Amino acid sequence: MILQTKKNKVCYLDYNATTPIPDVVLEAMLPFLRSSYGNPSSLYTLGKDARRAIRQAREQVAEGLRAESREIIFTSGGTESNNFAFKSALELRPHQKTIVISAIEHSSVLNVAKQYAAKGYQVRHIPVNQEGRLDLKELETHLTKDVALLSIMWANNETGVIFPIKQIAEIAKSKKILFHVDAIQVIGKLEIDLSEIPIDFLSMAAHKFYGPKGVGVLFVRQGLKVPAFLYGGHQEHNRRGGTENVAGIVGLANAFTWVQIESKRKKKFISELRDLLESKIEKVISGSRINGKNAERVFNTTNITIPDARAEVLLPLLDERGICASSGSACLTGGIDPSHVLLAMGRSRLEALSSVRFSLGLLTTSDDVEYVIETLPVIVRQIRQHHSEGKVHAH
Repeated sequence: MILQTKKNKVCYLDYNATTPIPDVVLEAMLPFLRSSYGNPSSLYTLGKDARRAIRQAREQVAEGLRAESREIIFTSGGTESNNFAFKSALELRPHQKTIVISAIEHSSVLNVAKQYAAKGYQVRHIPVNQEGRLDLKELETHLTKDVALLSIMWANNETGVIFPIKQIAEIAKSKKILFHVDAIQVIGKLEIDLSEIPIDFLSMAAHKFYGPKGVGVLFVRQGLKVPAFLYGGHQEHNRRGGTENVAGIVGLANAFTWVQIESKRKKKFISELRDLLESKIEKVISGSRINGKNAERVFNTTNITIPDARAEVLLPLLDERGICASSGSACLTGGIDPSHVLLAMGRSRLEALSSVRFSLGLLTTSDDVEYVIETLPVIVRQIRQHHSEGKVHAH
């Protein structure tokens, strides 16, 4: 059965996967792709202009995080930042061979931890409950003297569930354990004050907060003498060699400032739209369930289990109607494996395979949400009706 496409309609509700670049950010980037194209290491004016732009961007990001500019390292994105943090922490603590992470971390943390496990490190995965919450008392029991690094995401990319990072940071500090936070899903969604929270490493990715792809940040607490991650030139205070992505760095800094301003202005509206979407779907689609509903979540994210409507069937049919959603992490799309996040929360394999994530953004409108509320139940009903006959397909 082929569903009629609504021509020219694009209803983008996958902001946790990536975000569009607003005009103000693009305009800030363009000079460094055109006229101000100098290498920041060059001594003439073009180079000085590029170098000045990087310095200003670093100060801009540091100010927004309540950090020092020297604590900001520009990277190629979130995955590199997470890898950089692991390598740095483990080289700083060479005699401690245990890593602690949650069971629902992003693949860029899970897989780097797996690599270190292959090298002889012990990796402890802290479970979550059915709402996706961590038990801090259980976490603390795993933070023994042999732990070199604790790495916990601030908010889960699939469910939006927020972890109590300040409390966790205090626990780690009391035990003198290095603490890394994957903050990739919370920029523009939560206030971050690194002068108040004793985090040692923090990762960011520009494309998650309306900046360009291919650029990110690793915050490294002053006083930690981290080794170089990439060997080459003097860039990033000798910690990451290579000519800087000037346009990307400028875009990241401008997006970082923009998203904080716009988020304060639109947070209530987007939160209300998310809640409306959830309430309508729960009411109209029988058996639907909001994953992490009773936990504290970022305001834009909902993850919904819809029985008898597998995501691999549902998502292409939504796409035919112009609706962009996902079944979880964009980095894992393409496989048929169920979400490790939902499995860790106690969902069955079939439930995990029948779950979809909608993540709203600062450009989401009431019309977008109304369109999903109108369209989704129709598609689900048709999938269920034709499920046993195998007639549901997408072009």
